[in-house]
Amino acid sequence: MYLSTTPINPAMKIKNVDGLTAEDIKNEIANGAKFVLFQYTVSIIILTFKRSSDIYFVKSTEKPIVKGLPYTILTFLLGWWGIPWGPIYTIQALSKNLSGGKDVTQHVLPSLIGTTLESVA
Repeated sequence: MYLSTTPINPAMKIKNVDGLTAEDIKNEIANGAKFVLFQYTVSIIILTFKRSSDIYFVKSTEKPIVKGLPYTILTFLLGWWGIPWGPIYTIQALSKNLSGGKDVTQHVLPSLIGTTLESVA
């Protein structure tokens, strides 16, 4: 299952929004902030697990690559070892994480503050 077809799980936590009001979030998004998921892969010989992190709110002044660093390191160390999917999923996860993660703002925003991305801009 690929992340691009994975729906947002309502039970996922959103990190880095503590203390922010809906108006604060709208303003941050208007300035370039986004909600992001990171991928990670863990392999054990013939088993390979490809998962997504919780959702992170990345402000416009923050770098998404830094937020995804723990998942990138985990994948780099433990993702390769499953045959045949370990190397494939590891390369996919590393590529996605090093490009800033998967932007899920359009999926999260309506359920979080009752608005869409178009109405914020």
